[in-house]
Amino acid sequence: MLEKKILSTIKKYELIKNGDNIVVGVSGGPDSMALLNSLINIRKNSNLKFDIAVAHINHMIRAEADEETKYVQNFCNENNIECFIKKEKVEEIAKRDKIGTEEAGRKVRYSFFDEVLKQVNANKIATAHNANDNAETVLMNIIRGAGTSGLKGIEPIRENKYIRSLIECTRTEIEEYCEEQNLQPKIDKSNMENIYTRNKIRNLLIPYIKENFNPNIISALNKLSELAANENSFIENKVQESYKQVLISEMLGNNELESKNKIILDLKKFNKLDLVIKNRLMLYTIGRVLGTSKNIEKVHIEDLVKLCSNNIGNKYLTPNKNIKVMVNQGKVHFIKQ
Repeated sequence: MLEKKILSTIKKYELIKNGDNIVVGVSGGPDSMALLNSLINIRKNSNLKFDIAVAHINHMIRAEADEETKYVQNFCNENNIECFIKKEKVEEIAKRDKIGTEEAGRKVRYSFFDEVLKQVNANKIATAHNANDNAETVLMNIIRGAGTSGLKGIEPIRENKYIRSLIECTRTEIEEYCEEQNLQPKIDKSNMENIYTRNKIRNLLIPYIKENFNPNIISALNKLSELAANENSFIENKVQESYKQVLISEMLGNNELESKNKIILDLKKFNKLDLVIKNRLMLYTIGRVLGTSKNIEKVHIEDLVKLCSNNIGNKYLTPNKNIKVMVNQGKVHFIKQ
């Protein structure tokens, strides 16, 4: 049943096409083992033909990590799947870069996935995010005060590269599948420790909501996520249309290290736009100049829109050290610093 559901998700979002070459991120836990096993079976039993390679990273934090690495290697050998292994001292990286262990682990994982992608000439990376992960992400974004775009949670496909075939499957369904298939995945006991925000949401908040408010909270949050994603897609299309209408000039480098990135918008046309579009357009333009709009917060966008509406010449703001937004002679200049 789970494989039928996964195949349905693949077709619904066009996650996999014939001829794709996919790097599957596999930790050895229930989610990633269900993902890998289901993809092997779908490839065998459906009309979809694609290649699979496995990328496994050992974070060198827990004593059981080497055992998990061996388990993934053995499973891949038994199923004739090419397996790439990397060991990284994630805690040391976190200290060196002054970031959290979770963030360091994520950076290391995705960097390695990209490494393997190039090595095997793949075009997609499959991760094992499921419906529970998505619900947790939506709740986390609400708690952090994210905008409406945060309600879309984890997208089934991102940048036409990262695919999440399990995104409509619950953790319970995945665990039942692992038992049925006798996969015997490894359990990461640190997931039960309520140190990180996500673990607190997973182990404390969601069970509390289930017991006291809504037993179907996972399903409810996933419905909200899908609605938000559809509406966000509609708004993004409108933003891109508006961008073309207000654009005066765009000078963008070919890579993120290019320092001459600059976009100029027509101030008068910008000020005539609806406030929702103005806010999103600010974010979109900054994203085009910098390659990312990460760390640009709601307060920054509000200040920039206000700067434009005041229409006072030679005034500027720096939402962060990488970009300067200046109003001058009826134009809005976005300049990479």
